[in-house]
Amino acid sequence: MKIGIVRVGQVDSSVISRIQEGLDTIFANTKTTLIAETLPIPEEAYAKTRQQYRSEFILGAIRNFGETHNSFDRILGIVDVDLFVPKLNFIFGEAEYPGKVAAISLWRLRPEFYGKAEDNQVLAERGTKEAVHELGHTLGLKHCANPFCVMYFSNSIFETDRKQSLFCNKCYLKTMITADKGKVLEKRV
Repeated sequence: MKIGIVRVGQVDSSVISRIQEGLDTIFANTKTTLIAETLPIPEEAYAKTRQQYRSEFILGAIRNFGETHNSFDRILGIVDVDLFVPKLNFIFGEAEYPGKVAAISLWRLRPEFYGKAEDNQVLAERGTKEAVHELGHTLGLKHCANPFCVMYFSNSIFETDRKQSLFCNKCYLKTMITADKGKVLEKRV
């Protein structure tokens, strides 16, 4: 599987590099590439009343970008703005289910958002978990009831920190059946 990572707006490249390394470690037979181009954040994504960005517009921009970069099996957009969908206060990411594109936001994954000291290692670990989660949705995986599985729905940063960056056995088996014509996609570590 070939995953392209695209920055949407201003995003710290060192954190993206660590997320890229994490994806290459977690998914077997995968080559993750940081795309040189940076997408602008769509102006229509900003909701002035909420002071947040609607993820569907960002996901749409990534989808349009992906149509011209069809050498990738999946495209993951990474933003550093606060995302939301209607009916939820915020989201860490969103993806096509199943599909080709996904997006994650680093905004609420940052320790300093919660009054803690800046810590790029924690940010990269959280970003990797959310990237694997959203890519799991593109592979056809739904949310998992196992709170330690990467596919568990994180409604808070506590839940993101608690879960692992790996699929549980049930979700792993589903990726084996549904993704990439049966190729093993995740390394078991």
